[in-house]
Amino acid sequence: MALVELTDVVKRYGSNTVLNGVSLTVEPGEIIAVIGRSGSGKSTLLRCINGLEPIQQGRIVFDGTVVNDPGTNLRALRQRVGIVFQSYNLFPHLSVEKNITLAPRVVKGMEPGAARELAGRVLARVGLAEKIDAYPDQLSGGQQQRVAIARSLAMQPQLMLFDEITSALDPELTGEVLKVLELMAREGMTMMLVTHEMGFARRVATRLIFMHEGRIWEEGRASEVLSKPRTPELETFLDAVLH
Repeated sequence: MALVELTDVVKRYGSNTVLNGVSLTVEPGEIIAVIGRSGSGKSTLLRCINGLEPIQQGRIVFDGTVVNDPGTNLRALRQRVGIVFQSYNLFPHLSVEKNITLAPRVVKGMEPGAARELAGRVLARVGLAEKIDAYPDQLSGGQQQRVAIARSLAMQPQLMLFDEITSALDPELTGEVLKVLELMAREGMTMMLVTHEMGFARRVATRLIFMHEGRIWEEGRASEVLSKPRTPELETFLDAVLH
């Protein structure tokens, strides 16, 4: 059974239609890279999947739960659907450990000892076990982004959404963060990521989606979509990002 199912999803901001009849299924273990120019609806798509944005038409189902049903407990849903943004959104006055354990302690009532152990485990997964007692301003941008990923992992989500998480980082730090995503992919985490990193998408994504004007314009295996664009829109886009 599909983990995520979108059917004819329409999202408007006022008179501006940002998603225009998007249908998509995501199977467990899939890694879907979403590409497209600014304003094509990529980030909005992710935000609708975990209920951060309401939709005007259509239906979004995550693991049997209808996300856009008014009766759905979105707070419970977001424990299972992690999202990491371009800005790390770490609390500057809290240590790395406290940033990571805040939600497990508040939401799941985890004991402090068990929470610290969990923080250690998820930090080890992103290669930052030694930074457990550091504060965000003592970390590089790449390290802060990896802590933001660890914080999401601490809730043991079934799906991770990544919204251009490397676009504010320089190439070296981008490499650090992408390594973490590759590791998670190998561990079988289901992921959807909006990205401009075409080499990464080609290497890691099981499927690539090109969005244009609020629609899924092209989709398929990453290597095929990137090497043989079927539409002039994708060709123009790839010319712009690859040169």
